[in-house]
Amino acid sequence: MLAGFVGCIIPVIPGPPLSYLALIALSFARDWEPFGAVFLSVMAGLAIIIMILDYLIPVIGASRYGASKPGIYLSIAGMVLGVFLFPPWGIFIGGFIGGFVGEILAGSKGKEALKIGWVIFMGNVATVGIKLSFALVVIYLYVKELF
Repeated sequence: MLAGFVGCIIPVIPGPPLSYLALIALSFARDWEPFGAVFLSVMAGLAIIIMILDYLIPVIGASRYGASKPGIYLSIAGMVLGVFLFPPWGIFIGGFIGGFVGEILAGSKGKEALKIGWVIFMGNVATVGIKLSFALVVIYLYVKELF
């Protein structure tokens, strides 16, 4: 459960799936009493959707604000590289730099390139907020059923 919470902030740790596994572990330990199959299925679906959105929201936001293909592709590459080169904040820094450099290479002016980088950065912040919300709900449910 706590690893899931930490994973919402540190990108290399899959936060929502780990939070979900805490619910499974508690249910297993208590003979499947605390949470039903439908609830666990819905929570699994939410965890999967959140993990997908973690990468899509910044890219969708950038494309809606007029990012070029190089800006989008380099922002994705920057997010992936950033996770490994500058953990835990590399996904933010890498996405911003990748989007900015991609836009400059595509011929955008400085302000436009910065705007795209900023949109990608804010998209990453939004996804962290979504993941933290999920983890906090799981922590609440876990503690409630534990005691």
